[in-house]
Amino acid sequence: MLKAISTHVLLRHRLHPGFLDCLARSGAEAIEIFCARQHFDYTSRAHVQEIAEWFRSNSVAPLSIHAPLYSDHEMGRDGAPGVNVVHPEKTRRIDAMDEIKRSIEAAEQIPFRYVTIHLGERHDEWSPRTLEHSMTALEHLRAFASPIGVKINVENILNDVTRPEHILAVLRTGHFTDIGVCLDTGHANISGSVATVLADLKPHIRAAHIHDNHGERDEHLWPGDGTIHWPETMAELKAAPQLEAGVLEIHYTLEDSAEAVATKAKEAFAWLEI
Repeated sequence: MLKAISTHVLLRHRLHPGFLDCLARSGAEAIEIFCARQHFDYTSRAHVQEIAEWFRSNSVAPLSIHAPLYSDHEMGRDGAPGVNVVHPEKTRRIDAMDEIKRSIEAAEQIPFRYVTIHLGERHDEWSPRTLEHSMTALEHLRAFASPIGVKINVENILNDVTRPEHILAVLRTGHFTDIGVCLDTGHANISGSVATVLADLKPHIRAAHIHDNHGERDEHLWPGDGTIHWPETMAELKAAPQLEAGVLEIHYTLEDSAEAVATKAKEAFAWLEI
């Protein structure tokens, strides 16, 4: 399992090589870039090139990008709608897929292997129509990403659409044998049981978002600061046959400096035995 960290922890700041240097000092072997325009502007050729140059000059791998959740520079605070590929309105679904494709285009300069994708938003419900929209979106995005060398990982989020049985239904019905899962430990803890979610999705897990909470809110705490039982969780994760990376995905509102993030990440990697 690669030791990896998401730039989500620095989401309030514009991503630049100095921050990446700090993350590298944590001992991270790979990085997931969180696509939010105020943080990583995947629509800016200059910004993409700046980050690409850093990866070309360093041994840390560009593991993945997290697909954008909003298309604006304010994470929806200015009223912009969420990026939702299963929205009931067709125009919203098309706009969402177009936005995700813009982020995937960054792989032409930054050779990340995966894009982590949400199916819907927090309160979206499962239905035959949602299944159809999910399959359409994944088929469309896969066709776009594949020639660039990028594969799709679907994340379990806090909605009905991405319950384990529904993710499996999407993958099975769509015959998506080349699409994997990004197991989010924090979301699984809120959904009821990390062990159950992990067991159900284990054959398909390629990456894991690792963070903690107290089972009620999506706090994105450092591992050990919440209620997840980490020895059991890590043992089960390591047994997932396709798992490539454990990605620390910590909340940006914790207000740690980049240097403090590097220190805490190094400690977390050691404690979790990644």
